[in-house]
Parts: sequence; C-alpha cells; structure tokens
Amino acid sequence: MELREGQVAVVTGAASGVGLALARRFAAEGLAVVLGDVEEDALAAAADELMAGGAQVLARTVDVSDPEAVRAFADAAYDTFGAVHVLCNNAGVGSGAEGRMWEHEPNDWKWAFSVNVWGVFHGIQAFVPRMIAGGAPGHVVNTSSGDGGIAPLPTASVYAVTKAAVVTMTESLYAHLRAEDARVGASVLFPGPHMLRTGLWESHRNRPGRYAKQRPRRTPYRTLDQWEAAMKEAGHEVVFTPVEEVAEHVVDGIRADRFWMLPESAHSDRQIRARARSMLDRAAPTYLENFILDRTDRTDRTDRTDRTDRTDRDLPGPSAPTRAD
Repeated sequence: MELREGQVAVVTGAASGVGLALARRFAAEGLAVVLGDVEEDALAAAADELMAGGAQVLARTVDVSDPEAVRAFADAAYDTFGAVHVLCNNAGVGSGAEGRMWEHEPNDWKWAFSVNVWGVFHGIQAFVPRMIAGGAPGHVVNTSSGDGGIAPLPTASVYAVTKAAVVTMTESLYAHLRAEDARVGASVLFPGPHMLRTGLWESHRNRPGRYAKQRPRRTPYRTLDQWEAAMKEAGHEVVFTPVEEVAEHVVDGIRADRFWMLPESAHSDRQIRARARSMLDRAAPTYLENFILDRTDRTDRTDRTDRTDRTDRDLPGPSAPTRAD
C-alpha cells in the first residue's frame, strides 16, 4: 500500500512509546493522525506536539476494552476526516499477576484480555467494515509480541497468552479480508528485536477499578530502570530498540504489504524453528526451559509489563534475575 499525504492513520495507545512513534512517523509521511489513549494529559501533550509540527490531528481518550467507546472513537475519526486508511491496534497492558498460573487472580487475566485481545477485536469491528466500504487501499496493523507471538515466556504467561491470541486473530483477519477481495491488508507487529523503553512497565497506573486486584501484592511493581539495574548487577547488558525503529519497520511493512512485521533476529528465528520442530516431532516444549528464570527464587515475580521484547530470553538460564507473573 502506498502511503501519501491526505490519508488518515488511527493509532491506539498513541500517547507514548510505540504508539506515539507510529503517530509521528505517519505524520511525517503527510497523513492525518487520529490518536487514542486512556491517559488524557499525555494524549493532549502528544497531540500538541504533532500539531506544532504541522500535522492534522484528532485526539480522543478511549478505553479500547469498551466496545461502545471504540465505536464512538471510530465515529469521531470518520466525522472529522471522512475516511481511515491505516489502523494500528496498538494499545496494550501487562497483567500484574504474581506467582504460578494457579495462583493468579482472575482479574489479572480479565484486565489483560480486555485490552490486549478484546481491544484489538473492538478496533477491527469498529473500523474495518468502514475501511472496506470506502473502497480505498487500507491496512490494519495489530501489535503482538515475541513473548507469546513467537513462544511464551513462562514468567509472563498472562501477557504471552494475550499476544498469542493477537497473532491468530490477525491471521484470521487476513484470511477474511482475502476472501472478500478487500483492498485492505493486515499485518501483525512484533516490536523489537530488543527491549523497548515504554510506559507499559507501569501500565498498572491505568488499571480500572472493575479489574482491581483483590488481594495485596506480595512484591512491589518493578520499573524498567529497576529491572535494567538488576540485569547489569548480574552482569547482563540490556540492549534497547528505539521506538522510532519500530515505527520505521511498520511503515516499510505497510508499503510492502508484509504480513509478518517481524524484525530480523537470529534469536527469534531460533525460537521459531525450535517451536516448530517440537510440534512436528510431537515432543515436549523443552525450548521453554531456557526462559524459566525463577526456578528457585519465588520472592521476585511480577508480571512483565513491557509489551514486546525478548532480551530477557537472550539471557542465560536460571541465574538471571526474573520478572514473572
């Protein structure tokens, strides 16, 4: 799909991180941008920045877990600009779960699914029929993660399950669009290939009351800076991918109509092959063993709240500090 001035791009989770980088990159291409986020102040700041640079901007607070709110968001986009050509279902959260899966609070799963899975589905339902009916070329980008989208990090199982769902949802969307001979394409995004500096490490700040935790946490939430410091203390250097590189990868992928927006990474390729080989051999998923970093330490397990990254998988074995759900 060609990107050109006069088109319109919608981005959720647009107030910071990958979402803001996407909005900036689309604006640089001359597209009008529709920004959605739950954080009103950060959203206003993002909109002001883009408009100061000359972009056409519509910003709306939206909770993507609420289908009515997403439909109203779509109405606002179409009422303002008359069309949507690019849809990035990018909003995402961690879960805040602690311990083993059988110890998790149901609300941890409900919250993560409401945003990471239902939020993507709500975006598809609210925008895609109108994009098809408009008849112009279009593209949908759904944000997954190497954690779950490629292979799960067992210490972040809630998040991994939601991101695996996004991959399957996008594969199905692609097939449905092809069956309709639609001029709208679909891609699944794996931001990376390394860690990202995003606000999702503190996504608990936006956790709604209806999904509140029902018992006190055993450990405090860990920030990205604290996690990075722990890695360095253990002798592991952490590599970061700038969010601007992720946005560039998306723009290139849209232009190439590339389904798998998966940056080149020898590590990712090894994990894809290992998982496929396990399935073909009908063998146990022993490739997961390298990801289990908390076999002995049960005092520091908090669900990872970064959305995308696999740097902690690159670290060697169980001696590395852990983040877990």
